Amino acid sequence: MNESGSAQLYIALIHHPVLNKKGDVICSAITNLDLHDIARAAQTFGVKRYYVVNPLTDQVVLADKIVHHWTEGKGGQVNPARRKALSLIRITSSLDDVIEDIVLESGQPVKVIATSARQESSTICFSDLKKDLACGDSVLLLFGTAWGLAEEIMDKAHGVLEPVMGNGEYNHLSVRSAVSIILDRVMSSRGRL
Repeated sequence: MNESGSAQLYIALIHHPVLNKKGDVICSAITNLDLHDIARAAQTFGVKRYYVVNPLTDQVVLADKIVHHWTEGKGGQVNPARRKALSLIRITSSLDDVIEDIVLESGQPVKVIATSARQESSTICFSDLKKDLACGDSVLLLFGTAWGLAEEIMDKAHGVLEPVMGNGEYNHLSVRSAVSIILDRVMSSRGRL
């Protein structure tokens, strides 16, 4: 537990290694919408840091330019609320770098929880994750792009969060939507699930 006893939630949007439609491991592209919308949701729900994981230099340069525009450039001057949200973003090349950064920042081990749109055999329910956060544990939620997290990422997780399910068979939310729903379920102060 951290010294303050407050929630220490970190999120990471993984672009590599993720799966394509055929199940092959790929590196997906960073999108402007994911940077903005997930940062805004993260700020709204009190996330400590939003990591964007992509090992491709050109993708990192692009993301850095976008973030810089909104945090240090003209965009941040015009829209201070957007500057505050995008200031949560840290761009890294690997999940290992994310974990190392969190341990250095928080001073404690981090519990890594993967997310998936698929029902896994053993999952962590939203209410249990909410309890971990209430105890002040450092938790890192992993979100996949493309068709989801590759097995090597899933293997690094301590568990998999239950999926967000709709009312029917169709279950293909954008990652931005899934992040917002999950953050509401685990970070909302309204206490409902």
